Amino acid sequence: MSKELSIAEKLRNLYELQNVDSQIDEIEILKGELPMEVSDLEDEIAGLDTRNSKLENVIQGLEGEVSNHKANINEAESLIERYTKQLDNVKNSREYEALVKELELQKLEIQLSEKKIRQAQQDIENKKETLKATVERKEKKDNELEAKKVELKEIISKTEKEEKVLRKRSEEARKHVETRLIKAYDKIRESYRNGLAVVHVERNSCGGCFNKIPPQVQLEITMRKKIIVCEHCGRVLVDDNIMEVETASIK
Repeated sequence: MSKELSIAEKLRNLYELQNVDSQIDEIEILKGELPMEVSDLEDEIAGLDTRNSKLENVIQGLEGEVSNHKANINEAESLIERYTKQLDNVKNSREYEALVKELELQKLEIQLSEKKIRQAQQDIENKKETLKATVERKEKKDNELEAKKVELKEIISKTEKEEKVLRKRSEEARKHVETRLIKAYDKIRESYRNGLAVVHVERNSCGGCFNKIPPQVQLEITMRKKIIVCEHCGRVLVDDNIMEVETASIK
């Protein structure tokens, strides 16, 4: 059966965990926003790739429409040539009027196809301009991503070994802190950007939120008879000499 830890020992273990986690936090700060920036750039580039692909498909579709309209014009011109020749051999006015009507319809068909070709060609030019701008933007983002990856890789290569050791130490330190305290500790760390859940009393104030700590509370903190948290920010409060005094008590 494991020995029940004293409050002082619990505070010491918690403080040791905070020290290790703070060192890990410093490495994360060194990386800065780079991991997120890399992820965001990768997402943006994927979006640009999708957009480029859609634009290329639209352009191909419009070019197909132009080809179809040109084929319609060729067909209409062939019919006009045939109907024109037939006019020389008409036998009556009804046949003549029918041929004239067909000629007019084919001419209208040519005009309509030519109009649609002009519109499609204008759309193609517009889409190509958009595609060009998107391709240039993607190339710029590709270069930016490559630079960010190189920068991040350099930082990781410098800190990887240290971070690995620290994370192992953090895992080991957690084993010496009871589950209830770990849950509270993690919750507090997640609540603040600096990740501080255990802080010293500095100049009669909380080392986290800097609000004043009453003298009586400070005395209780130094006695280490119970775990005391800042009434303003909820951080666990310890005195400056917690490690030294604890070491002395062990001796």
